[in-house]
Amino acid sequence: MHTSIRATFKRRFLAGLLISIPAIITFLVIWWFFKFVDGLLEPFYYKMLGYHVPGLGFISTIVLIFIVGIISTNVFGRRIIESFEHIILKIPVLKGIYTAVKQLVDAFSPESKVSSFKHFVIVEYPRPSVYAYGFLTKECVMKTERDGMETGLKAVYIPTNLIYFGEIALFRDEHIFFTDISIEDGIKIILSGGIATPAKISEVKK
Repeated sequence: MHTSIRATFKRRFLAGLLISIPAIITFLVIWWFFKFVDGLLEPFYYKMLGYHVPGLGFISTIVLIFIVGIISTNVFGRRIIESFEHIILKIPVLKGIYTAVKQLVDAFSPESKVSSFKHFVIVEYPRPSVYAYGFLTKECVMKTERDGMETGLKAVYIPTNLIYFGEIALFRDEHIFFTDISIEDGIKIILSGGIATPAKISEVKK
């Protein structure tokens, strides 16, 4: 009887835990996002009003982003943004950071007409017998100074814990497995932590 009660309690507790963990993690992520966004403008309102108003910074930031979206979708607004980018690109340090971030964001943007990602691939990384998903981004040639030998290489962006952060590795063509998965589906696989991976992945000859 005692064992039966313990087993029932354990089973019910584990069931509740498995249901609660996703909800708790989701809540914590939303709360962290809210606090982060709210904190962007909250100091400004505190100096202006003299006291904290929870949520005011969050609402203002969302409205501001929405206004930027409206501006960027019309001709006059695009000219303003282009002028801003022109100024940024004239500053050496900011130019490199802004260009790199913009290219990466555009690569994941559904509004982007030209994706920086050429193909969704699988590579043996970071060590033998361990494979990782990646996005083919660029082709280049490595030329040695001693004998002038040229080696064709392909740059692969390998996302890590967050899709906007990752590693860049160069591979020879024969070391890259070109999948039949589209870029869009590849992004879904990364964002889902691999859950969206199809049961069978076929190779596409390049």
